[in-house]
Amino acid sequence: MVNNSVTREAITRNQEKSFLEFVKNDKYYSKYYEAIYILFHTGLRISEFAGLVTSDIDFDNGKIKVDHQLQRTRKMEYVIEDTKTPSGVRYIPMTKEVKNCFRHIIETRKKPRIEPVINGYVGFLFLDKNDMPMTSLHWQHYFQHICKKYNNVNKEQLLKVTPHVCRHTFCSNMAKSGTNPKTLQYIMGHSDIGITLNTYTHVGYEDVQKEMIRVCGS
Repeated sequence: MVNNSVTREAITRNQEKSFLEFVKNDKYYSKYYEAIYILFHTGLRISEFAGLVTSDIDFDNGKIKVDHQLQRTRKMEYVIEDTKTPSGVRYIPMTKEVKNCFRHIIETRKKPRIEPVINGYVGFLFLDKNDMPMTSLHWQHYFQHICKKYNNVNKEQLLKVTPHVCRHTFCSNMAKSGTNPKTLQYIMGHSDIGITLNTYTHVGYEDVQKEMIRVCGS
């Protein structure tokens, strides 16, 4: 059976553009624009993004080092864990726009009185009001509030936009642009190529037509 979860969880390019424009221009939520842009354009899992520290961002070589994730336990303890699978350990190339977003985040990063250290990691990109690293739950709540506000002022409704939707949207966009499946598998950190290939089962006729013309000519 075909897994159509990617179709359900991804949004269109126009919806993504509209959502990002809304965040960028919103008086309150604009402070999260760069983070949300990065999630839409890297395919990072939200726990991986939350675990990033300044030393993981290699501006000279234009890549993001992903080798851990930040989690918060039921006992409200912060822990650093390995990536979801061994394949999750990877380097993700940064576009110029993503690089600029990271620069802005680091330049405007909150300066805590005491830097939080979690399992030896220091320099987390986003800190909460208690000067502790923001976790996946923080970002999920922000997305819920942003989506609700977006739907209140826009005729075209977005039923649900989450960090997970950002990841699936990135994967879908990369597949439609003709990215090699093995390349996309690496970027996404999928342990099974079948997970990645499911994305390719949802391209439409226009996508196929464009690919045929690109490869074979008109």
